Amino acid sequence: MKWEDPAMEREWVVEESVAVEASAADVYAAVADPRRMREWSPEVFAAWVRGRTVAPGTRFVGFNRIGWRVWFTTCQVTAAVPGEAFAFRVSSFGIPVALWGYRIEDVTGEDAAGEDAGQDAAGKDVTGDAAPRTRLTEYWEDQRRDTRGAAFVSLLGRLFTGVRADRRAAVNREGMKATLNRIKTATER
Repeated sequence: MKWEDPAMEREWVVEESVAVEASAADVYAAVADPRRMREWSPEVFAAWVRGRTVAPGTRFVGFNRIGWRVWFTTCQVTAAVPGEAFAFRVSSFGIPVALWGYRIEDVTGEDAAGEDAGQDAAGKDVTGDAAPRTRLTEYWEDQRRDTRGAAFVSLLGRLFTGVRADRRAAVNREGMKATLNRIKTATER
C-alpha cells in the first residue's frame, strides 16, 4: 500500500465562470465594491471599507458567517481595472490567507463555445446588433502554504469557520457558483 501525502491532493486554486448578458462595465460595477459583496456571497454579510473609493491599496474588513460561526477578514485591494479585473488579498493577523479576484471579459459576438460569432454565413458582420455579453470568472488562491504562520492561520480558519483547510476549496467552489449566479441574475435585469 502506497502512502500519499494529503497535502498533495489539496486544491490550492479554484475558479468558476459564468456568461452574463450585461456589459463588462455593469459586471465590474457589481463586483468592484466590497460593500456589495453581501448581495452576492453566501458567506459575507457585511463589509467595512476604509474610504469612499475603492482602488488598489484600499483596505476593508469582511464580516462572514457559516451557520452560527462568525468571523472577520482583513483585506487589501490589489487590482481594480474597470471592465477587466478586481482582486484583493485576505490576511489574518498579518499572515496571508487567500487571494480572491474577478476577471471580466467582454465576449459580445462569441457563441457559447467561445468562438467568434461576428459574421453570418455570407461573411457579413453581425456583432453590431449583438447584446452585450460578459464572461465573469471568480478565482481564489489559498495563500496558507510555504509562509511563516500558515499552520496558525489554517488552525484559526478551522476554529472560526468550521471548515478544515483541505476542504476550503470545495466550500469555496460551491460559494462561487452561488455568488456568480446571484451577480448574473442581478446584472441581467
